[in-house]
Amino acid sequence: MFVRTDRLLLRPGWIEDAPELVRAIGDEAIARNTARIPWPYTLAHAEWYLGRQQDPHAPNCLVFARTSGKPRLVGAVALSPDEDGHELGYWFARAHWGLGYATEAASALLRAARDSLRIDSIHSGHFVDNPASGRVLRKLGLRPTGRTVRRHSVARGRDVDCVLYSDAVEMACEEPTMRCLEAA
Repeated sequence: MFVRTDRLLLRPGWIEDAPELVRAIGDEAIARNTARIPWPYTLAHAEWYLGRQQDPHAPNCLVFARTSGKPRLVGAVALSPDEDGHELGYWFARAHWGLGYATEAASALLRAARDSLRIDSIHSGHFVDNPASGRVLRKLGLRPTGRTVRRHSVARGRDVDCVLYSDAVEMACEEPTMRCLEAA
């Protein structure tokens, strides 16, 4: 899936993106805010991630800031199908925190996915010590389900409390089976 906004380009990752991906994600603060990103993140991790088979019903995009020259990798955003609908996950390089990129990229991906893939139900979560991600989720129209569950963080090497969000009110009473913040 390819999506453009005024400031960003979202596209699938390509193997030649591996070195730039390692540089963008090479910060422990990024990895620790996700469930699956290991720390330290190596070129081998990036090559595995970029070389794996993509599910056409699970848009997984690198996010690039559009510039007058070569676009600059600033993060990633993805939707992963599961039994509860689709889980939204994202990460952004620390230099790009607080610029609205996460909200802009996730919003663009959600619009495109709802239009082209007919995705109805979206859910996500954030670790309790990452409240900025909760603000992004609320800006996207997701609401807290009232549940906090333990989720494993590969980078931290332990389970961490994760606050769950959904765009479906009925999710508040269901037992979620989601993973917290699927990412690279």
